[in-house]
Amino acid sequence: MLTKNQINEREQLEMLTIEQLVPQEHLVRKLDAAIDFSFIYPLVEDLYSTIGRPCIDPVVLIKMTFIQYTFGIRSMRQTIKELETNVAHSWFLGFGFHTEIPHFSTFGKNYVRRFADTDLFEQIFYKVLNEVANRELLSPDHVFIDSTLAKASANKRKFEKKVVRKKTIERVFANAKEKHGMRWTTLRGLKKMPMQAMLTFAALNLKKLDSWTWITPTMA
Repeated sequence: MLTKNQINEREQLEMLTIEQLVPQEHLVRKLDAAIDFSFIYPLVEDLYSTIGRPCIDPVVLIKMTFIQYTFGIRSMRQTIKELETNVAHSWFLGFGFHTEIPHFSTFGKNYVRRFADTDLFEQIFYKVLNEVANRELLSPDHVFIDSTLAKASANKRKFEKKVVRKKTIERVFANAKEKHGMRWTTLRGLKKMPMQAMLTFAALNLKKLDSWTWITPTMA
């Protein structure tokens, strides 16, 4: 039988929190559980003044880039548009329903004024990599040399570059291009390219980490 919705429930008043709107298995929950992003504060502490008006939380700025590269959003401008409508992304940043979303140029300005000549993004990349290694999820058995898989050897005297099989890392880069925005550069200037690469592969590693370590919460 044909049913027509006669009641407009768009303005129905509900009592709920943003926490209740994010599914338990959503990727942002897994990312949030995989690593404690507060490690960023000591890395940027010396880049901020002790006086003046409050700034945007640096963890929020970095998390915004993780949203961009994890979900393959083309630009920071588009990332901000996603934040305006996507409750899960706002939850990941720690925002509420009425928290003001930063302007899309905020990260660019902070990069120019604070992060440009630092190794912040490299440290973020290695922090994620160390988390993977500390949980014994990183294998040193194989190394990639010029995109060719070679077997690692612990004996330096008998080391020889023996190709085990022709297996390139093209699959990794194809995944980064297809799903994480590396098909195009979103930044201008050679100095900014390492930042995009470091954050993209940090996002890839973090995504792998949460896939391996995520435990579905039990309902009370």
